[in-house]
Amino acid sequence: MVEIREIQPTKRNLLKFVHFPIDTLYRDSKYYVPPLVTDEINTLRPDKNPAFDFCEAAYFLAYRDGKIVGRIAGIINHVVNDRQEKKEARFSYLDFIDDAEVVDALIDTVTRWGKSKGMEHLTGPLGFTDMDPEGMLVEGFDRIGTTGAVYSHPYYPKHMERLGFVKDVDWLEFLITIPKEVPEKMHRVATLMGERLGLTTVKYTNRKKLVEDYGDAIFKLINEAYDELFGYSPLSDKQIRHYIKMYLPYLPLDDLSMVIDKSTRELIGVGITIPSMSKALIKGRGRLFPMGWKYLLDAFKHNNVVDLMLIAVKPEYQNKGVNSLIFDDLIPVFNKHGYTHAESNHELELNSKVLKQWEYFEYDQHKRRRAYTKDI
Repeated sequence: MVEIREIQPTKRNLLKFVHFPIDTLYRDSKYYVPPLVTDEINTLRPDKNPAFDFCEAAYFLAYRDGKIVGRIAGIINHVVNDRQEKKEARFSYLDFIDDAEVVDALIDTVTRWGKSKGMEHLTGPLGFTDMDPEGMLVEGFDRIGTTGAVYSHPYYPKHMERLGFVKDVDWLEFLITIPKEVPEKMHRVATLMGERLGLTTVKYTNRKKLVEDYGDAIFKLINEAYDELFGYSPLSDKQIRHYIKMYLPYLPLDDLSMVIDKSTRELIGVGITIPSMSKALIKGRGRLFPMGWKYLLDAFKHNNVVDLMLIAVKPEYQNKGVNSLIFDDLIPVFNKHGYTHAESNHELELNSKVLKQWEYFEYDQHKRRRAYTKDI
């Protein structure tokens, strides 16, 4: 018999919630990349995550014979619901053994929770905002997970379909072979559009100066660029301050590309990349101690894979070659650091503006993620 227990977001309870997939469900997986445990817990804590200013959540663990056999979170993002005029609950952090009784009980619990809040639809996996992992893996189960993305067993989608969920949207991921030189056509486009539009790329070696000059601008640009995308939740000023402190102190400045207007110094586009942390997180099992910090540090120094975390371009400059300027800047850097391949972040399958940029490269579309939805 399966017992579902709602847990309060104390550190002790959240450690159980976060460690279930790491230490039990995917303990022997070669492909599962655990999150950094401390970051995961802070995301789930209302006193640490500024998204709780406009979100509410509930967390549940499934037990059988005293052992955890599944977990799920229910989330309501009121900003997105208001923007889209929806009454939608999200399910997230869904993990379970291959057992219909377990997943049925988890989904039923979140369904009843959502209905009690007046919601009419259940969609997921989706996090609090787009800064959290999105989508369930439906292709690419034999590939190592991407840093910050969710891996899942092949039986997950089968249970979702059995429960009557249908596809809402898909995201695609690409493994790109980094060329030894910038593709000639891309370099021509970058040079021509840079001159025509008065744009240039800028690098920083002083992190404090970067934050002073463009810290806010980077995240406000993300808001502009992503505003029309599926389920986007605009970052609040409080969230922007939170993410500046969380991410910018650790980004390798060489791997950050910013396109600005030459005359006004306004930020037009940004490409954020980091060395892949996947193998380091696997070795450290998501923990910083005793050796996790060393594995992460080594990943920054010695790596042949770079993660393309995001590219954001002001809407009025999209499809005008700004992406070419970013890659014209980054490809020599990638070669200098010895990166041979790049992993894209997940990209909406219908976002032709983004997908078009890979036509310059040799690539493998190797993963697909899906958000499922159902009326409740």
